[in-house]
Amino acid sequence: MAKNKNQVGNNNPVRSYAQATKMSANTSDVLKIKEAFPALNANKIDQVNNIVKGNPKPKLRIQMMTKGPSRKQVIIPMSKENNNVFMKNSLLHVANINRQLRNAKSEVLVNYIRSNPLGITIITNKVSQ
Repeated sequence: MAKNKNQVGNNNPVRSYAQATKMSANTSDVLKIKEAFPALNANKIDQVNNIVKGNPKPKLRIQMMTKGPSRKQVIIPMSKENNNVFMKNSLLHVANINRQLRNAKSEVLVNYIRSNPLGITIITNKVSQ
């Protein structure tokens, strides 16, 4: 079985001179960073190299499995006494808030209000602005 001209030994393609030179320049940059900052680990050296070369950082993804308010919640801090008084008439407050939102021609409406230790949380049908 004859081997292809573009392959060597373990089926790795042969690199061109430009590719090999580019790789060695990259390796020399990494070695310079390692010599300048011997305490850095490999991940930090890659980050520094990417900053020096101007490569953009990968875009971060937000995971929605976190504890805390969702984007449909509006938190209103208030004292415990005010919280108790407000929650006694929460149905009336929901109706009043929704009437005002409709008058303002808003698509956001209040679904319900709940109490928490820091105040009240208003849960809406859409993300409020």
